[in-house]
Amino acid sequence: MERIDASTLDLQEKVVSINRVSKTVKGGRIAKFSALIVVGDGNGVVGYGIGKAAEVPEAIRKGTEDARKHLVRISTKGTTIPHEVVGESGAARVLLRPAAPGTGVIAGGAVRAVIEVSGIKDIRTKSLRSRNPGNVVAATIAGLASVRTVAEVAKIRGLDEKDILG
Repeated sequence: MERIDASTLDLQEKVVSINRVSKTVKGGRIAKFSALIVVGDGNGVVGYGIGKAAEVPEAIRKGTEDARKHLVRISTKGTTIPHEVVGESGAARVLLRPAAPGTGVIAGGAVRAVIEVSGIKDIRTKSLRSRNPGNVVAATIAGLASVRTVAEVAKIRGLDEKDILG
């Protein structure tokens, strides 16, 4: 998989979830925050990251930094994806289906954040099994990363596009 340089892209970030965690120690409780961040350029590049810190802004900054290190490129066909796919991560499964132009983004919370920053305009999705935002985001990105266009498949197989389509 190719490495994408985040410094050359104009990335937008979206906070998917912020979780407050506490640790009980001898002197009382210590509260910290965990932030799940999704970044994308709105043109087929997307990534996610997790940041943990004592304050929310610092957790968001760390999450954004982590997301910029884990960017993937997504294959699109116009404003949607070329074919149906199911992405999996942990117990989460996300069904991603192409949609006709004008349909819009039909997706729930965590999936919607990934789709919006990736630049996909028309898609139908369904989150199956787990509702954990971290796993749902990871499953969505795994599914989107596994999508291939006809041209990409033809190149891998060493065939012409017409041979694949029939």
